[in-house]
Amino acid sequence: MSTVFLITPPFTQLNTPYPATAYLKGFFNTKKISSFQADLGIEVTLALFSKQGLTRLFAQISTSENCSENVRRIIALQEDYIATIDAVVSFLQGNDPSLAHLIGKRSFLPEASRFKQLDDLVWAFGSMGIQDRAKHLATMYLEDLSDLVKECVDEHFGFSRYAERLGRSANSFDELYGALQQEYTFIDTILIELLKERMEQVQPELVAISVPFPGNLYAAFRCGQWIKKHYPGIKVVMGGGFCNTELRSLSDARVFEFFDLITLDDGEAPLENIVKYIRKEIGTDELKRTFTLINGSVAYINNEACGDYKQGQVGTPDYSDLLLDKYISAIEIVNPMHSLWSDGRWNKLTMAHGCYWGKCTFCDISLDYIKRYEPLTAQLLCDRIEEIIKQTGQTGFHFVDEAAPPALMRALALEIIKRKLTISWWTNIRFEKSFTRDLCLLLKASGCIAVSGGLEVASDRLLALIQKGITVAQVARVNKHFTEAGIMVHAYLMYGFPTQTAQETIDSLEMVRQMFQAGVLQSAFWHQFAMTAHSPVGMYPEQFSVQKENETIGSFANNDIVHIDPKGADHELFTDGLKKSLLNYMHGACFDHPLQKWFDEKVPKTSVAPDFIAKILEEGEYAPETPLTKVAWLGHVPTLEIVTKSKKGEQWEMASLTFQSRQETINIKVDKQCGIWLHGMLPKLSVHNPKLWTRQEVQADYEAAGLEDFELFWDNKPVNSLYKVGLLQL
Repeated sequence: MSTVFLITPPFTQLNTPYPATAYLKGFFNTKKISSFQADLGIEVTLALFSKQGLTRLFAQISTSENCSENVRRIIALQEDYIATIDAVVSFLQGNDPSLAHLIGKRSFLPEASRFKQLDDLVWAFGSMGIQDRAKHLATMYLEDLSDLVKECVDEHFGFSRYAERLGRSANSFDELYGALQQEYTFIDTILIELLKERMEQVQPELVAISVPFPGNLYAAFRCGQWIKKHYPGIKVVMGGGFCNTELRSLSDARVFEFFDLITLDDGEAPLENIVKYIRKEIGTDELKRTFTLINGSVAYINNEACGDYKQGQVGTPDYSDLLLDKYISAIEIVNPMHSLWSDGRWNKLTMAHGCYWGKCTFCDISLDYIKRYEPLTAQLLCDRIEEIIKQTGQTGFHFVDEAAPPALMRALALEIIKRKLTISWWTNIRFEKSFTRDLCLLLKASGCIAVSGGLEVASDRLLALIQKGITVAQVARVNKHFTEAGIMVHAYLMYGFPTQTAQETIDSLEMVRQMFQAGVLQSAFWHQFAMTAHSPVGMYPEQFSVQKENETIGSFANNDIVHIDPKGADHELFTDGLKKSLLNYMHGACFDHPLQKWFDEKVPKTSVAPDFIAKILEEGEYAPETPLTKVAWLGHVPTLEIVTKSKKGEQWEMASLTFQSRQETINIKVDKQCGIWLHGMLPKLSVHNPKLWTRQEVQADYEAAGLEDFELFWDNKPVNSLYKVGLLQL
């Protein structure tokens, strides 16, 4: 028996658990509150995509009449699907990598319509990507089966989301409420069977259901509905990202037929108070950021005297109870970052609560999860990293920050290297000038493999309107630093921002094309701008020359706002062309195609010079070092040899230093005394020492040794080349 049962309802990612319940379980551990967590998304998926599940599914489909040709084909091949499903799922769980060869031959798996949409697999994966190619084929196989489910037994089903349409921008609760009065669908039945089993096992005092996305909402309500009916004495609470953004103005009392309470923003303090409430230690008026029903009306209670916990107090995320060895690595889209996102299991951590920038006008910067910025220390983060590795046996980490702070990333990288941790990690950033060549090399040395960030509209006018605080040129330079360090770069791209013209959209595409062609961008994704209620654009549309189509606030979900953009282009016309061109650019193809070719409608010619990005990257970048610049040595102590040089009958001694890195050997020759000093100084600059030296301190030591012209020695070519073997200025 546990006090709290934490549930993630279907469906989120299939390769790794959504971290909300693990964060809360870690917090409950610090409060000695017992809890149990379950990801019903992966549990439903495994129950469905199994020999038993498919046998049951095909038995549910009584006839293939009135079905599409695609479904009739799948039904005709049902024995092949039932015979192969367990092997495919096991392969995607990482248990049988040798099956990749059989899958790759294209004769093992039954194939339906999804396979007709495949990219050229040699083009997409090359001749060496056998595992990735097989994962993509296996994913298409599962997608075919999901099409069968959707057409024949459950119209709401989606491979990684469920009934998303019912939750997206649902100002009224009517449609969702109506769906919940219907008989259980096939997927509902599986979900409730698993929920029933878990409830009997856990016997909780409180059930807390996390709803991060619209695609989790319907299943969350089905869970709440069943628990309220069969366990009326157990309180059910809903929270999570969907509630935090969509339900802030909730007023429909019918919602509380399914839940007793709904919380907003960080869940730690509100849930702790709810536990006290159900134990009758506090009254209703002491709840924190919580909706409940009082005398038949929706009431919002927020005890201001109860503060939130600092990030250092909430404990280490605890992934126990979850089926960590059962998650499925799928590759739905041939996109490097999306593949990283969905392939392999990543431990989730956060460097800082909120966003250190907090100015972007399209973002929900008025909400707590963005506006309350609170970073952790590098030491505490590394403590949590080590603890999670012990828990899970996994060394991959995805830091799920809104935008990871560069200074904290530097400190974290240094701490990882000091502790000699071997991890792979990636995160979201702002493309700001703090990411110098040397900082990117440091991040790479600590295990950073990828970053993602918002290039957004790739137009300096619109970036200023967004208050992004970056320019296109700056993004190009930063991306070059990451790329040359060996860190993959993914850009979030936006079109349709208020007042964006057709010319600006095409010019943005040209900027993106040139970055891919220059090799400083490896992955990207276009999305159309959406106005949200809690962003500056949504709150003050007149400042952005747009109008809300409807001012009415619904009684259920309120976030996405339909708007009119009288000064902007018809943004819908660009959707397909932007996506088609990007797919080709990601594969290094069609850079010479005129941009007009990607669009069915006539579009303007680009006004961007064809070598705009190339010229920016060719420009020498002057980044003056300050006296307080930190100097770090990551490499091994070089060998020192005194050699004699001669020229025109004169002889003199020089220091020859040979550096060995994992990839190469570098030799430099410098003045004898300077070389002897450098050989002795490098161990003092090691990152494994308690503190880093500043450039000023290095210069003082140099001059104390009786040497002259520090800048001439330190900033000249021989020493300047040592960044390749680990001498970094940060």
